[in-house]
Amino acid sequence: MKPGFVRLICLAALWLIAANSASAQGFHQLTIDDFKGEPRNDQYTVAYTNCSIGFHYQAHREKNYYMLDFTIELTMNNYKSWMDKKRITTNELLEEVLRHEQGHYTIAYMEQQELLRAVGKTVFYADYQRVAQAIFDRIDAKYKQLNLDYDADTQHMQNKAQQISWDAYFKKRLTYMPPD
Repeated sequence: MKPGFVRLICLAALWLIAANSASAQGFHQLTIDDFKGEPRNDQYTVAYTNCSIGFHYQAHREKNYYMLDFTIELTMNNYKSWMDKKRITTNELLEEVLRHEQGHYTIAYMEQQELLRAVGKTVFYADYQRVAQAIFDRIDAKYKQLNLDYDADTQHMQNKAQQISWDAYFKKRLTYMPPD
């Protein structure tokens, strides 16, 4: 192998590592205090978790590519998230509700982490706005569907066996999640 070729590979690897940076906060374990919204009058739903992901970046042109500095924030929207505390009559039920709602938060966290990994390994060129938006849209759609599947499979936590299965899935995903 020619020395110039090795140097080019090393420079390319450094370029990919330095090309994009992203910042994010860590995982959050939900508590009853995270639910500050006004409960809805819904006979089937005892709690609702509302999370959003802010996706912003600053682009800096380099030679023939763009370096993008991302901020991908996961926010637990406390005042849009609610729990009908009058319908939660035991500590056991509260734990079940929190465990189920934690699943929704975990799905949002997994989305944030996948976004961070995806933009971190992408080389951006002049069409960086379209490419960045396409990454976000693709990953966001995937996790919106996962949220729907989660509620359908667990029947909004009513199916205990499925809830246990999803809890195990979340634990495994969090345990083996690549580092930030």
